[in-house]
Amino acid sequence: MPEPTADYSGYLGSRVAEHARRIADLLQRHGGEESGATAAAGFLREWADSAPSGGDPARLDRLTATLGMTPAEVDLMLLAGLPDEHEGLAATIRQLHPLGDGHPGLGLAALLGAEAGLSRDDLRQLVHEGAAVRSGLLGVTGTGAFFERSLVLADGIWQALHGVDACPTQLSRLVLGPAPAGLDGWALQPAVQRAANALQTTQNQVLTLAAADESVALSRCARLLAAAGRTGLAARLDADDSWTIGLLGLHATVRGAVPVLVTRPPAEGRAAVVLRPDGVAGPLLVCAAPGSMLPFPDRPVLGVPVGQVGPEDRLTAWSAAVAGPAQQVLELAGRHPLDPAVTAQVARDLAGIDPGVPHDLSAEVSAAIRTRAGSVLPPGVSLVSPVASWSSLVLRSDAREQLEDAVARLRNQAVVLDRWGMRERARADRGVRLLFAGPPGTGKSLAAEVLAFAAATDLLVVDVSRVVSKWIGETERNLAAVFDVAERTQAVLLLDEADALFASRTDVSDAHDRYANLQTAWLLQRLDRFDGMAALASNLRRNIDAAFLRRMDHVIEFELPDEAARIEIWRRHLPEQHLAPDVDAVRLARLYPVPGAWIRNAAIGGAFLAAAQGGPITQDHLVRAIRREYGKASKPYPGEPQPRGERIPPSPPVATRAGHFQESR
Repeated sequence: MPEPTADYSGYLGSRVAEHARRIADLLQRHGGEESGATAAAGFLREWADSAPSGGDPARLDRLTATLGMTPAEVDLMLLAGLPDEHEGLAATIRQLHPLGDGHPGLGLAALLGAEAGLSRDDLRQLVHEGAAVRSGLLGVTGTGAFFERSLVLADGIWQALHGVDACPTQLSRLVLGPAPAGLDGWALQPAVQRAANALQTTQNQVLTLAAADESVALSRCARLLAAAGRTGLAARLDADDSWTIGLLGLHATVRGAVPVLVTRPPAEGRAAVVLRPDGVAGPLLVCAAPGSMLPFPDRPVLGVPVGQVGPEDRLTAWSAAVAGPAQQVLELAGRHPLDPAVTAQVARDLAGIDPGVPHDLSAEVSAAIRTRAGSVLPPGVSLVSPVASWSSLVLRSDAREQLEDAVARLRNQAVVLDRWGMRERARADRGVRLLFAGPPGTGKSLAAEVLAFAAATDLLVVDVSRVVSKWIGETERNLAAVFDVAERTQAVLLLDEADALFASRTDVSDAHDRYANLQTAWLLQRLDRFDGMAALASNLRRNIDAAFLRRMDHVIEFELPDEAARIEIWRRHLPEQHLAPDVDAVRLARLYPVPGAWIRNAAIGGAFLAAAQGGPITQDHLVRAIRREYGKASKPYPGEPQPRGERIPPSPPVATRAGHFQESR
């Protein structure tokens, strides 16, 4: 901490009492009884004799030393604070001011200064160029003659000098709590240690932490301050508001704290603003969203990396957040690779759960994460709670095996990647990436829902039409928000009609081709870094860029169901207790080689037709409904099924491998 440059020991109350006596002496010499000066002088002496010795001498000494104030400037500061010390002093100061202002006038300051050897020219220089004025600690108000103007102290400083931990409202103070568990490894990074050393000096330096999540940035600040053995005073301000930033610096200095500035993002469409920390003495911590702020050109800048924490720190964060078996905590750390700041937020959400009531810890954690992220879903994204389980799917064994392997891979990431070291040894990526390829209605969306159900999480469905934009860079920004939400919630991300986003790159013939290729390259990089489960659905596999296919952990073909699969779909969708005797699923499946989605729609449509007639579901109801499906798709209708008792001809061939089927919604 900076040492005082001069001896200004003594309590604040004693120093103010000394000033009150000096003013009393001045009134006694220059005033008279008729003017009320004698009575005012008597009050000032009486108050000074009984004034409490309040205030923290260390705070006044620290402020004086940090700003490099002269004894004359300290006297001006104490004079400016007199009205805030006692209402009687405020009334006396008002009587002495030529314009009746409640703040001491420069004329009074000149008279007091003259007795201490301070000329009027020296006073002029101090109130224009002195350290106290440059820092914003002292100011001059009024538009009249110079010595009729008033001397004012920065808002809230007098109370802070008395040890009151209150800040003016314009600072928009933020609570800077203790650092969450799980950041010890981060604090050992060389760049972080250099930043901690910088906080222990008095050098005018800016330390920046760029993070989109404010809670993450503040948690890093708290840990950095702890490593430096310092405390912080945080506020949310505009980066170019130099006056208020200076006020933050003053309040931090009085408290012996490091000022922590959390910058407000610039207005929509506005370029990044230049930081203006002109009045801050010593180091300044700045938290800003990436790309929103430009550093001050005339002050040294040190970047502090935020980055992701390692597996051991994540495990430490989850161990501190939840009380459960070690294996379950390990699974949570692997399943939800959150930043320790977010993990601590989840812990607070779980604190309200009654420990006496049985509950599923994993389910409660997932629900808390989804609840926090659900309120900030970007446009075009919906969070769906899945209800379809494995029993909803009829599919060949190898396809189902791939889906089950994908769920197991998601659950065992902590074991394989972290404990077994495959992330470093084989450069294995976190997350699971799947491609569902096949014609419409063959079950790609339903498979994604089943995956979400099996993983005990939600399904994040992206409306690609609302994400893709004609404006350069807008699509990437929209997708970045989608991926961030998916990682935070650990929901299964479904990108339907992925051809629009992951199409093959082409030769560059114009600016549109160049931008499309840049967008594809960005998506490749973002998909590599994605920590969750992403399912890309496409009607045509050949439309997907080969680079994306190489990054897929599973590629599953969804083809038209064969006859056996169609029979099973009809039977699963039709309620047996409400069927007429003439319903024949075998004849329906043999005559109509349609996708599973058509069968589902026909079963629902036939049921409504039957309900309207007040009877059970008949074969005719189902035939009418399936005929409508052919009409919607503008496909030729094969005709009516033959009556029972007649030989059923073999079903027309379909382009599928035997036994393959995926039902769709």
